[in-house]
Amino acid sequence: MAKSKNHTAHNQNRKDHRNGIKKPKKERYVSMKGVDQKYVKNLKFSRKGSMIAKKAARESKA
Repeated sequence: MAKSKNHTAHNQNRKDHRNGIKKPKKERYVSMKGVDQKYVKNLKFSRKGSMIAKKAARESKA
């Protein structure tokens, strides 16, 4: 009895390139799921502090 074929890559590369190999879409905001909660909480407060500082700088300029 003949051996059965286990694998071939014939024509696969051509098929892949017919519609173009595309990079995965980048998301606008990266998910914080699974990130250390202490870091996420500190990030929230630091962003709020930065917003307040920017607002104060804008008001002092005008």
